[in-house]
Amino acid sequence: MPTLTDPWKLGGVSIPNRVVLAPLAGIGNWFVRLQAKRYGAGLVVSEMVSSFAVHYRNERTCRELLRIHPDEHPVSMQLFGADPDVMASAAERVAAAGADVLDLNMGCPVPKVCKTGAGAALLEDEDRALEVARAAARGSGLPVTVKLRSGLHAGDLRGLRLARALMERADVAGVSIHPRHASQGHRGVPNYDLVRSLVDELPVPVLVSGGLHTAEQVRCAFAATGAAAVLLARGSLGNPWLFAQLVEGTDTRPSAEQVLAELDWVIERAVAHLGAERATRYLRKFYPWYLERLLEERISSAEAPRLHARRTEGKLLAALQTASTFHSARALIREAVALDGATEPALLDA
Repeated sequence: MPTLTDPWKLGGVSIPNRVVLAPLAGIGNWFVRLQAKRYGAGLVVSEMVSSFAVHYRNERTCRELLRIHPDEHPVSMQLFGADPDVMASAAERVAAAGADVLDLNMGCPVPKVCKTGAGAALLEDEDRALEVARAAARGSGLPVTVKLRSGLHAGDLRGLRLARALMERADVAGVSIHPRHASQGHRGVPNYDLVRSLVDELPVPVLVSGGLHTAEQVRCAFAATGAAAVLLARGSLGNPWLFAQLVEGTDTRPSAEQVLAELDWVIERAVAHLGAERATRYLRKFYPWYLERLLEERISSAEAPRLHARRTEGKLLAALQTASTFHSARALIREAVALDGATEPALLDA
């Protein structure tokens, strides 16, 4: 049985371990991927990018979403779309940007994606899904993988049937499976037995995603499914230490100082990536993830009762969503954490 630290290959691309950053819609840009790499991820996947936006040379999409940092490799770029010709064109651009692998999203359940015929809608149109996958390979010349849901609704296993067809008739290099049906979203318990059935049947690597928030959950899912690798998604938000736990075997909780330093690293790169004004708005989605880590550290200490920490969280989250600059947001967080324990922040008395 392989371990999470064993190297492997995906379509001929060498990957140093089996812990992968999953595609995170609206989040997985170059510095989020680079952060995962810093903490040990063997492969990182971009947020999903519109093949139409790339094909039609949308300036912001091409400048920001196709940006790859030299230290990210190996890196996979994820595209979504339902037009084979457009996909071939976009795939060519992705290859030119420096991606090592091209991933196709055929599992996103979001209505605005599905109504275009892309994402999970392709589970209902096997022929078109196959055409899109072949076009991606033809346009890019890269190994192509596909991310799927098990089906559209309870009892629907079209995702598994499509996985078999993609391997047999489109020569995909690997399949990522989130074993919840699309209508579940992120609710309910993933059916890892479905992943096991694909692993036993397909001769290409099968990666597992869904419900992986802790190191224990990841290790259990990896063992139960026999998957080639695990995809860390929401469980890694604000918690890059999860990669280190799995790759290095460390279970030490980060200190408040370490969490704040990591948040500073994220803020600095967000400003470099987007500029100060856009970064201020963009970072509002990041603050709750790091605040959770900080409160975990406080709750574990004798002088920080759980109820008081949760009161801090509610007031601080509200203040962070209206902070006018990232400087003020950073100051609010540092004040609320009160590392020296000498005084309680004025925010709590507001």
